[in-house]
Amino acid sequence: MTLSSGQTMSDAAPGRPPRHVAIIMDGNGRWAAKRHLPRAAGHRQGVEAVRVIVRAAGELGIEYLTLYGFSSENWKRPADEVNDLMGLLRLYIRRDLAELHQNGVRIRIIGERDHLEADIVALIEEAEALTRNNARLQLVIAFNYGGQNEIASAVRKIAREVKAGRIEPDEITPDTVARFLDTAGVPDPDLIIRTSGEKRLSNFLIWQSAYSELVFSEALWPDFTPDRLREAIAEYDRRERRFGGRSASGA
Repeated sequence: MTLSSGQTMSDAAPGRPPRHVAIIMDGNGRWAAKRHLPRAAGHRQGVEAVRVIVRAAGELGIEYLTLYGFSSENWKRPADEVNDLMGLLRLYIRRDLAELHQNGVRIRIIGERDHLEADIVALIEEAEALTRNNARLQLVIAFNYGGQNEIASAVRKIAREVKAGRIEPDEITPDTVARFLDTAGVPDPDLIIRTSGEKRLSNFLIWQSAYSELVFSEALWPDFTPDRLREAIAEYDRRERRFGGRSASGA
């Protein structure tokens, strides 16, 4: 496991799981290629990994789990692969919604919905409405999401508020921007995990990750198990989070 550091404000305390874990689920295609399988098989196995990790997050006491499911740049992929990914989102919601609701999971989808097919938007809205009052775990799925687009959208919304006279320019603070992001009301991630050994954020939660701890796992996403999640959390717990301040040793 390769490590890098960063930090976020949170109520998480030493010895307790991070309050908010975000995961860049990478490596489905390579998992399939290693087995001489089509990429679609890797994506399907990736969905099974999602099911396992969501259950594990609830059992570990994590309050927020954000998964990077489909980026706004993924539209550049071949049409058949995009269609397969859309089908997997449909399958996941239809198959698992009842169980997630029963287990107290609140579902929230962030990202642009304008270009999604009507039935997918309807499924998203149904899942969000049904689980709105659940409180055990909030599952945030970033779908058709890009961090730069999210920030640009927030800026446009703030500009409209300024034009309408509801916000003065001098009143704009980082908290103001956060209120207009897709993740408004969700604490910034304490820990961001990326699988497959790649070491970049790939336009994921750019604003929110300013002080996140970063852990890079060599495991391909379909091979990412609850034990690997616990290993990443253990590494997180060994970090000293200073949020720009000095360490206890004064260094």
